[in-house]
Amino acid sequence: MNEITFLLDEHVNPRIQHGLHLHWDEILVWRVGDPGAPPLKSPDSAIFEWCYVNGALLVTNNRASMPVHLRERMAEGKQANGIIMLNDNLSLGETIDDLATIWAATTLDEHVDLIRFLPVSSWG
Repeated sequence: MNEITFLLDEHVNPRIQHGLHLHWDEILVWRVGDPGAPPLKSPDSAIFEWCYVNGALLVTNNRASMPVHLRERMAEGKQANGIIMLNDNLSLGETIDDLATIWAATTLDEHVDLIRFLPVSSWG
């Protein structure tokens, strides 16, 4: 079993979670607002802490505040599991496939304190 789980922020299309569960039921995907996940309208700092404690990568399209909060967390000497930034130019299916590729082909350690942008094919 892979160690990576995902937390989708509350602004991410819920069909991404559904698509991942539909095709890869072994992938654990949480969404802000789900039971056991941070509640809706949680501060970004609480979302980062939840991800760290629960071994989850944060999946978001929030390019404004999430990178700022990641830098703040790192400045405090805290580690973050990393952020996966969605790409509005990818289809829903491409996004789901890329997240499944991340789950299958990487480890959580490869994402620590990083912001990675989809598509995966753009990673060096």
